[in-house]
Amino acid sequence: MPTYRVPEAAALLGVSDDTVRRWIEQGRLAAARDTSGRYHEVDGVSLAGLAQELSTEPAPGGAHRSTRNRLRGIVTRVVRDTVMAQVEMQAGPYRIVSLVSREAADELGLEPGVVAVASVKATDVAVEHVEHA
Repeated sequence: MPTYRVPEAAALLGVSDDTVRRWIEQGRLAAARDTSGRYHEVDGVSLAGLAQELSTEPAPGGAHRSTRNRLRGIVTRVVRDTVMAQVEMQAGPYRIVSLVSREAADELGLEPGVVAVASVKATDVAVEHVEHA
């Protein structure tokens, strides 16, 4: 199961490190201390759930930022059948759904809580697993 340090979790949720620490203290976000006892490691599945909870649709006519066709986010759900997989992810306020082959989803290790990048080209969205430090 993937885990993330507080700064990584904050970046994925679009909030400050202090906000993530406060949510950990309040029990809103599952985390445990690392082996040194100095740093929190945020549970990836818990992070994915909170990302979904925090997501909101962009306001109509609101400011739009260029993404350069790549949206980094966290996988929130993967539904596999024998041939295909439906991959859902949250990239800031945006929910992205992509259909990929089951083989690709398995090879990329796409599971809830994993960081991924959605590459958008015309009507196609490709999702790839991103390793975190």
